Amino acid sequence: MLHVLYLVHDLCDPATGRRVAMLQAGGARVTLAGFRRHDVVPDFDGIVPIDLGMTSDRAFGQRLLAVARAALTLGARLKGVARPDVIIGRNLEMLALSNRVRTIFGADMPVVYECLDIHRLLLGQGHVSRAMRGAERFFGRDSVLLLTSSPAFIRDYFEPYGQSWAPVMLLPNKMLELDDTSTTATPPASSKRPDEPWRIGWFGALRCAKSLELLAAFTRATRGRFEVVLRGRPAHVEFDDFDGFVQAEPHMRFEGAYRNPGDLPSIYGEVHFSWAIDFFEEGMNSNWLLPNRLYEGGRFGVVPIAMNGTETARFLTERRLGLLLDEATVEALVARFGNLTPGGYDALREAMTAQAPETWICGPADCRRLVEKLRRVAGGKSGEVLLEAAA
Repeated sequence: MLHVLYLVHDLCDPATGRRVAMLQAGGARVTLAGFRRHDVVPDFDGIVPIDLGMTSDRAFGQRLLAVARAALTLGARLKGVARPDVIIGRNLEMLALSNRVRTIFGADMPVVYECLDIHRLLLGQGHVSRAMRGAERFFGRDSVLLLTSSPAFIRDYFEPYGQSWAPVMLLPNKMLELDDTSTTATPPASSKRPDEPWRIGWFGALRCAKSLELLAAFTRATRGRFEVVLRGRPAHVEFDDFDGFVQAEPHMRFEGAYRNPGDLPSIYGEVHFSWAIDFFEEGMNSNWLLPNRLYEGGRFGVVPIAMNGTETARFLTERRLGLLLDEATVEALVARFGNLTPGGYDALREAMTAQAPETWICGPADCRRLVEKLRRVAGGKSGEVLLEAAA
């Protein structure tokens, strides 16, 4: 059985649990180690992670110090761990630690770099950005495979910035469904009651102050014809007062965290649209990513709202799905939704539900494909590894 050492920047990130489950479903044994952003670490189905300590959002310097401290104690922390066949380092700081692990277990151990976001410090032409990209090239010089979730990350970052050194495997942020008893949504009302508002759901990592302000202004401008439902984990450092702001809005409510995937059918079942827009790193990472909420909403037939000029819009346009905005303004939203009727909504929703399930879902075959790719690169030797990864 392939043994994977998975190094992550945040044990509390739901994506960590999904990737661990995917590796296990594909037939791999997983040793998990990483930092955490919260006190409570999720359950990983019997895996006890190696806790490398606490880090914080928007505190890159603190995270660098934490990585340096972890590098000094990594040998002791990994004592008793069997030699893995392959290391996956998620994000730049864990790629750096992956190189430290190689010195512990052996320099011939293949390293896979998983990059699901491009941090803003990696972009730009200043000294810091150049140094960060140099560090990424240095620590990734021996990587045998790059795992990433959006083709735009390759097209708009890795290739033009000269950061691409390894073959690529694209792993979109699809919903993970591993059995035949797939969950089904309680569908939103195709013909809503006259006294019921249209509901826009913004679920997941809530970190975009511009989206919050825009949605609030839109619901006020439409005088309650639209309502916004927020669920997930607010990044409070990105907002002046998230809780106070939402409480003061008459047509916006925050319903707290939710279980993923257990609560997804019910939370998407109560909304008509999903907010698939993120201005957090506008013009950069936000333009390039394909977010989880795109696939989650699509899985349950919810119509996405996206900005033109983004990779999300490209995805939707190719499939003739969703609603696209040209400008991030209240006026653009009002114009886009001004003539919305139940019949028009039905057509949008039917286009979503007509998509093949694999558009939105990652299944057992995808899990096996990933582990088989890792098994092949783990079985290579020096130069042979890159040839295997490219196959």
